[in-house]
Amino acid sequence: MTLNTPADLARHSAMPVLIALSGAHLLNDMMQSLIPAIYPIIKATYALDFGQIGLITLAFQISASLLQPLVGLYTDRHPMPNSMVIGMGFTFVGLLGMAYAGSFSLLLAAAACVGIGSSIFHPEATRMARNASGGRYGFAQGLFQVGGQGGQAIGPLLAAFIVVPHGQTSLAWFCAFALIAMMLLGWTAARHAEFDTARLIRRGDAQDTILPGRPLVEVLPALAILIALLCSKTAYTASFTSFYTFYLIERFDVSVQTSQLMLFLFLVSSAAGVIVGGIIGDRIGRNKVIWFSILGALPFTLALPHVGLLPTAVLTVVINVIMSSAFAAILVYAMELLPNRVGLIGGFFYGLVFGLGGLAAAALGLLADHYGIDAVYQVCAFLPAFGLLAWFLPSLRSARVS
Repeated sequence: MTLNTPADLARHSAMPVLIALSGAHLLNDMMQSLIPAIYPIIKATYALDFGQIGLITLAFQISASLLQPLVGLYTDRHPMPNSMVIGMGFTFVGLLGMAYAGSFSLLLAAAACVGIGSSIFHPEATRMARNASGGRYGFAQGLFQVGGQGGQAIGPLLAAFIVVPHGQTSLAWFCAFALIAMMLLGWTAARHAEFDTARLIRRGDAQDTILPGRPLVEVLPALAILIALLCSKTAYTASFTSFYTFYLIERFDVSVQTSQLMLFLFLVSSAAGVIVGGIIGDRIGRNKVIWFSILGALPFTLALPHVGLLPTAVLTVVINVIMSSAFAAILVYAMELLPNRVGLIGGFFYGLVFGLGGLAAAALGLLADHYGIDAVYQVCAFLPAFGLLAWFLPSLRSARVS
């Protein structure tokens, strides 16, 4: 197979960078996903209630959300690929702290440190993935997201077979993955520096002239709709990442390991949805994908609280495959609205996911404490109805790459 055009050459040479970024994303999110995966252990060890469990999630996700837009805004003007290595260093320290924390306050501090690592990693990695996309923005963000979703899925599985049998201190073993990720990101930063990124962006954007240079005030209504849709998706996802294991244990009397395996099914199904959503969004348009990925899950979320264990497992996978296709489409849609603020959009939307997820976890924890864990899924079942808001999104011509 020959590469006949400069665009083909650019895409071919950029693919190792995209794969490396996806791999680093896998390791990053795998380590982060260990935090909710060990909730049943630390809940018993420290005699925590559901509200305190939600606060740990809040500490982790708020620390990530507050810094990410600032990091993205700065790296848009002053690209810093090597900053991702520093971010991974924060994750290393936070994970080590979670392993040996002796009190609830230290758990909160360690979780916040892991969140800071995310706030540094995601905006710059998102910007680098777009620059290396060769114009296939949905595919690039989808591939990047597959790594993150895969890491989130592997984390609970590793927790079930390593952390649960060996205890909280076994988290320290996973610091080795942080070191591997730091080396991988160092290579990625050096490799990415070889690209003429301005040339890649110009050639990619030349094929995709969506809303160039449009003032922020003109795109605010569309951004507000995207944020509302992201709120509904993130809140529903938070109900699973923080409380799904407790729901399964209480409702179906399964073991902790079984609940972790079912959480793995929920998280691993995201990989298929996110890459398919990104590819289809490149072909048919982001707003169509967004419409389906949010609203299309509604019948299944309404049924989930009323079925047995096996149908719960099936519906869990179906719901997440549909809803996970939304994030890549939402992110790229927002980038198309503000094509010169890729790092800011990446930082803001990733930060928004973390922040909203933390707030949702805290609120749902209080709901579970007062009304029982079943109430969480009965209330969250209606969240996909927010997908109706996608009707008001302006139609954008999706990027097409020859």
